[in-house]
Amino acid sequence: MFRYFKARAVPRLTIMLLASALFPAPPLAAQGLTLADALSRVAQADPGVAVTAAQHDAASAAIKQAEVRPQDVVTVDLEDLARTGPYTPIASTQTTAWYERTWERGGKREARIGAARLNRDVTDQRGRLRQLDILAQAQTAWVEALAAEAEIPVALERLTLAQRLEREVARRVARALDPLFALERARTAVAQARIAHEQAIEAARIARMSLAAWWGAQGDVEIDTSSFSRLAPDPAADAQPIDVALLDAERDAAAARARLAEANSAADPVLRAGLRHYGQGNDVSIVVGGSIPLGSRRAQRGNVEQAQAERRVVEAEIAVLRVQATRDINRLLAQRATIVREINKIDNVVLPSAERAVVLVRDGYNRGGTAFTFLEVTQAQEAMINVYDRRIALLKSYHLDGARLDRLTGRHAPLLASAENR
Repeated sequence: MFRYFKARAVPRLTIMLLASALFPAPPLAAQGLTLADALSRVAQADPGVAVTAAQHDAASAAIKQAEVRPQDVVTVDLEDLARTGPYTPIASTQTTAWYERTWERGGKREARIGAARLNRDVTDQRGRLRQLDILAQAQTAWVEALAAEAEIPVALERLTLAQRLEREVARRVARALDPLFALERARTAVAQARIAHEQAIEAARIARMSLAAWWGAQGDVEIDTSSFSRLAPDPAADAQPIDVALLDAERDAAAARARLAEANSAADPVLRAGLRHYGQGNDVSIVVGGSIPLGSRRAQRGNVEQAQAERRVVEAEIAVLRVQATRDINRLLAQRATIVREINKIDNVVLPSAERAVVLVRDGYNRGGTAFTFLEVTQAQEAMINVYDRRIALLKSYHLDGARLDRLTGRHAPLLASAENR
């Protein structure tokens, strides 16, 4: 693509910079921080991991608490401590010591433990999704940094072309082929291009520092820019959205709560036995008793219906999320396919044509005739630069859509395991 253009129009250094930014580099040439390295650092430095761990510990403690059976009760009753009539406080007193136990029926304990475990699964899954949101934002910052880096050689190319044209205009003005104001316009274009180049360098530095801030780094960082022009394979069209995992966990937790509510509708008998001491005569006797709640099933009916309704709500939300996520995935895949087609057309048709136009109009301008004007040269050069800018914008959109796809499909979920185990 650059063979003819490089030999006659653009400096070798500029071509190397453009090629490194706009076209894929060999794997061995890749240097600096990769996306996987950056996201791994973000996952390791995320302070939210401690929040997720604390929430996991709290949910685990709830499981331990759910395993606890109803506590046995020891009571002491003191009767006839005071009464009317002939009465002796000590001799007339009856003292009873009771031992009381509640027997859980209907599988309450198992249902309680199961509900607590599934609630912990919901907590863990919600924490993972929050971390994936963080990684998606960091990946967006990564794309912004790559795009900013790619703008530097384009700005340098604009400056190089402006400086070359300034020299050519100066020769033509010296030969009285162009008016003096053309040279001033060329000098103005050089000044503007130099400012744009400096701004591109500064914007790239700021973008890199913004990226590094995601893992707490204070200074600049070197990144591997070769992945910017690499068109990564898209996930399968039937890829499952990762957010469904949270709703699946919530559905299971709702079902467990429904089972717990049904188990709680079973009445729990309470049995007790005791030893009674009679102060008058110093005699003792064994006493037993028991109780059982009435209407337990009716009392729990509302809780059962609520838990069942919550499960149906989650099941409906799962269906809605699947449709929405599938629609978003298909839309992003279609957008990326459209971008790839346009990039291929730019590489195969538009960019070679723009480069040839620059060479032709410059050759004609340098021959010293009046067939080509200063304005036509600048327009041809600007058209070529616009093609470079358009390609960068397309690649940026391609990778931003890729970041959204990675979030929807949970592509970076394996990075969370190492962060959780740190």
